Amino acid sequence: MKKIRVQDAVGMTLCHDLTEMRDGFKGVAFRRGHVIEKEDIPHMLDIGKRTVFVWEENAGEIHEEDAALRMAAMAPVPLAHYTAPAEGKVVLIADGAGMLRVDTALLKEVNSIGDLTISTLPDHYPVQKGMRLASMRIVPLVTKEEQIIRAEQMCAGKKLIDLLPYRPLKTGIIITGSEIYHGRVRDKFEQVARAKLKQYPGEVIGAAVCDDDLNMLVNAAQDFLSKGADFLIFSGGMSVDPDDLTPSAIRQLGCDVVSHGVPSQPGNMTLMAYLGDIPVTGVPGAAISMPTTIFDAMLPQIFAGVKFTKQDLVNLCDGGLCQLCDVCHFPNCTFGRY
Repeated sequence: MKKIRVQDAVGMTLCHDLTEMRDGFKGVAFRRGHVIEKEDIPHMLDIGKRTVFVWEENAGEIHEEDAALRMAAMAPVPLAHYTAPAEGKVVLIADGAGMLRVDTALLKEVNSIGDLTISTLPDHYPVQKGMRLASMRIVPLVTKEEQIIRAEQMCAGKKLIDLLPYRPLKTGIIITGSEIYHGRVRDKFEQVARAKLKQYPGEVIGAAVCDDDLNMLVNAAQDFLSKGADFLIFSGGMSVDPDDLTPSAIRQLGCDVVSHGVPSQPGNMTLMAYLGDIPVTGVPGAAISMPTTIFDAMLPQIFAGVKFTKQDLVNLCDGGLCQLCDVCHFPNCTFGRY
């Protein structure tokens, strides 16, 4: 790209739009790619253009819109689409609900190349249809094509951005507590759990209230499994007191416990386990009294079908502290990042 007097630009290709403003009108007078003719010169001068930028042959440069399209092509997302270039950028839009995944290490490498900029929502973010997921553009009007080629090579065979759709799950809820079982206290967890699960596909196939009895808890879980449950939620009895039996019941059921306890508040005593591929969670009582706990941050990954690792749960430490705002803004806040 080079800057040249309009009088000397005849026969050359314009590499940017020229905007005209007159009598309340604002629009494009000459579009990028236009081959400048002698008759265009007076018009360009009339709109205040004494110089223009034109393409240089064999300069190895790429325009911002072409660069944005190339950047979009190197990061395809099946459950989303890119907009057409506008103001030099493309935007990734969700076509359905799911959990966003971002290869954050790769994203930082691409953004370190030079002129390329890609911004996204956070990794693991819960997404609804129509949400903006990412934006891509270069900073200058044109850049060296070698920068785009380098980014394409870095992203080849990798998933820079992905959107994992939610799976419909059949959920069984097991509520623990002698005070609830014997009618001394009314259960509040079932209503809370059903409200949270409404945000995801699937159905609640039932809720069982159990006494503080190990066999009763295990039998209730097995009954839900026999009915096709592919997600089990236990509530109550999640502390480390000797008479809190829920963690023991989950282990007796044959589950592989990933972690009992996570570095997060509220929800510190949350338990995450798997019975084969079936996720099993133990949810502490904070879920009843608090609008948001770490259970809410874990649900997108559970419904996306990605198993938690111990490291995933350890990573909750950075962003695991809720600010207890008067009005909850989750997930549009710092809580639950991992």
